[in-house]
Amino acid sequence: MCGRFALSATPEEVLALFAYDERPNFPPRGNISPTDPIAVVTQEGSHRHFRLMRWGLLPGWLKEPEGFPVLFNARGETIATKPTFKAATRHRRCLIPADSFYEWATVDKKKTPYRIHKPDNAVFAMAGLWEPYAHANGSEIDTAAIVTTDANGMVSALHNRMPVIIHQEQFALWLESEAHPLEDALKLIKPAPDDFFVMEPFDPRTGPINIAPTVQKPKKPEQQSLF
Repeated sequence: MCGRFALSATPEEVLALFAYDERPNFPPRGNISPTDPIAVVTQEGSHRHFRLMRWGLLPGWLKEPEGFPVLFNARGETIATKPTFKAATRHRRCLIPADSFYEWATVDKKKTPYRIHKPDNAVFAMAGLWEPYAHANGSEIDTAAIVTTDANGMVSALHNRMPVIIHQEQFALWLESEAHPLEDALKLIKPAPDDFFVMEPFDPRTGPINIAPTVQKPKKPEQQSLF
């Protein structure tokens, strides 16, 4: 699962990885929540584009979004067959930039958020799906979800799911849905290597807690809705 993430990198750092046409300017964000607007990278023809979308996919067939669950994650094992995600999986795959995400552990009866990030704190790409939604009142919004898979050995100490990570050399395969067989894109849905991330307990009031940056013992998977 991924219910909180961050994009604290500069616009220039994000652009350098994703090479989209636009030159957006945006502030660092350390705690991005479901239903927030998020940065999304899409592909149209030979061009990549930076777009802002609601984090929480609304399927096009939905008549009334009120009361509908916030679909901020999509299980990678079923996206090609589940009606909610099937069309987006075939035609509207995207990348979601981030430089960390959070999971929670219970230590001494206290829930502690852990920040999970690359060793060099660089930007990475999470697999996503997006869907335009037109409300009956005439309003329109673009929406997106993060694709998840089984956790790797490190993240499994906190949770049994993690975002699917798309490496730079795989961007075209994931984004160019009309140019590559769906079956090939689905092969990218797998855990990141165990050494791709490190993680550290995080106190949102003061920053990372000054102890070892990895968790040695598995803990009961838990997630807190807020810091």
